[in-house]
Amino acid sequence: MWAWTLWMLPLLCKFSLAVLLAKPENISCIFYYERNFTCTWSPEKEASDTWYTVKRTYCFGRKSDHCTTGNSTSTARTSCSFYPPPITIPDNYTIQVEAQNADGIIKSDITQWRLDTIVKTEPPEIYSVKPVLGIKRMVQIKWKRPVLAPKSTTLKYRLRFRTVNSAGWMEVNFKEGSNGDTTYNLTGLQAFTEYVVALQCVAEESVFWSGWSQEKMGTTEEEAPHGLDLWRVLRPAMVDGRRPVQLLWKKARGAPVLEKTLGYNIQYFPENNTNLTKTVNTTNQQLDLYLGGETYWVSVISYNSLGESSLATLRIPAIDEKLPSVGPVSKVENIGVKTVTITWKEIPTSRRNGFISNYTIFYQAEDGKEFSKTVNSSILQYGLESLTRMTSYTVQVMASTSAGGINGTRINFKTLSISVFEIFLITSLVGGSLLILIIPTVAYGLKKPNKLKHLCWPDVPNPAESSIAMWRGDNFEDKLNVKEFDDSVNMEEERILKPCSVPSDLIDKLVVDFENFLEEFSTEEPGKGQENILGGEKNEYVTSPYRPYCPTGKHFKELPLATEIPSRKSQYLSSGVPEGTSSEDKEQLLSSASSLGLDHLCEEGAPNPYLKNSVTTREFLVPEKLPDQTKREV
Repeated sequence: MWAWTLWMLPLLCKFSLAVLLAKPENISCIFYYERNFTCTWSPEKEASDTWYTVKRTYCFGRKSDHCTTGNSTSTARTSCSFYPPPITIPDNYTIQVEAQNADGIIKSDITQWRLDTIVKTEPPEIYSVKPVLGIKRMVQIKWKRPVLAPKSTTLKYRLRFRTVNSAGWMEVNFKEGSNGDTTYNLTGLQAFTEYVVALQCVAEESVFWSGWSQEKMGTTEEEAPHGLDLWRVLRPAMVDGRRPVQLLWKKARGAPVLEKTLGYNIQYFPENNTNLTKTVNTTNQQLDLYLGGETYWVSVISYNSLGESSLATLRIPAIDEKLPSVGPVSKVENIGVKTVTITWKEIPTSRRNGFISNYTIFYQAEDGKEFSKTVNSSILQYGLESLTRMTSYTVQVMASTSAGGINGTRINFKTLSISVFEIFLITSLVGGSLLILIIPTVAYGLKKPNKLKHLCWPDVPNPAESSIAMWRGDNFEDKLNVKEFDDSVNMEEERILKPCSVPSDLIDKLVVDFENFLEEFSTEEPGKGQENILGGEKNEYVTSPYRPYCPTGKHFKELPLATEIPSRKSQYLSSGVPEGTSSEDKEQLLSSASSLGLDHLCEEGAPNPYLKNSVTTREFLVPEKLPDQTKREV
């Protein structure tokens, strides 16, 4: 036993230390034109003492070969390359990677590769970036086609460019000409500006672009100078009446950085006499003049070897004339819930007190603190953020120069209470909720239409099927005449209680049935009332609306009455009339009953069977003291 254990121990240790091979995944292949065909992969986890074999079939499946990576000491165990000459284009390759170590072999899935779609060329070589004589704001780029690129394939190019002082690139895509032309004219540039360009290419059907070429610089052609920004500084008049005026100017905004100027030409003259025009030439960007007390006009132009700039003019006011300075005219745009855009117009040169160095935007909420934002002179709009919803604001823009600042127009605006996005969101939510509610309702209505109809239009109860109809059974339905009301009757007439005709034998039948009920009740429980009286209970006497009240010890004497009695008093007596009595006899009985009075209708000693069952009125009488109660009191 011990020997067997010692013999199995090395095998168990070896098995426990063995690592299962990982299947090669994510196989990717690139055909570096006329250099090599390289495939890479990524095993899920690194395995020691493992080597890989890449099996390839080529020449459209007619030939095959393989390449093998190094062992675990190799640094490139997840890539393998095939080298010429057996690399041709076009061709289709099949690739399978096989991993192997001392414990076994595992193979990847077979992948297929078309060389035309995975070919990668070298980058092109740019050898010149120059302007074209006579064509403004353009450079022409020339390059060499990559040597290691398929000659039978059309190449696509991507050109990127930027100014020397800029960090952001702009790109242009174009295709190689049919004649193999390797020049491109890049237009829409700034005059006399230096640019940096780079180029890359790709085979027309391939997905792999080449690397970027080395960067090359070139400058656009020079142009005549742009216009100037001109302003003046007025000084107090001297004793002799002359007024010193200092003129200052600089390149206009948007002028090329490398713009060259050979000099400046200044002309000035009195406003009312152009014949006294004087001209001064200088290479400086300022000039001191001594003018008279009247109004003058001054103009300045710059020039170089290619021409002159546009004319910049300025008005010098008279000594007794009040100075022309104004602030920017501003307006609000794109008012939102918490944002707004403030725009303003540039102040005319003739109304400035010098170069505008910056603009300051002052804004204040209603009954709130004032805030300010400062921007440079090249900006003519600014977006305010973090405002309060549905709040009134005032805003004002100030222009600042070396001579000071002046505020522009003050404007008011109010932020919105709800944004367009919020309206869309609320509408979508409400509409979606209604849709969610409607769909189940419609589905339920289609599935069970009767229940939905019952919920929307409930049934009206039928009076003929009420519990009162059960007293007389089916015969009650035939006798009861429910009168339908016309819809044309006005509201006041509906409020009046109208008489209803009742069958002549209805009340008689109800009375007869009720008397039968009393007879049955009196035979089944004889003497029950007397026992209650003897037992000390209170006697309950109730007056009936249809029978006269009789005091204790008297009974009601029935009289034959007519079945149709117009008055309320006759209705009380009609229940006791026999069915065979004629109409004349009934009228005589009614007249006699009315003349006799209630005292003649009651007799002593006869109990009234209708007292206990009446529900109209009640009288509670305390009986006389019984002998037992008298004894207790003594």
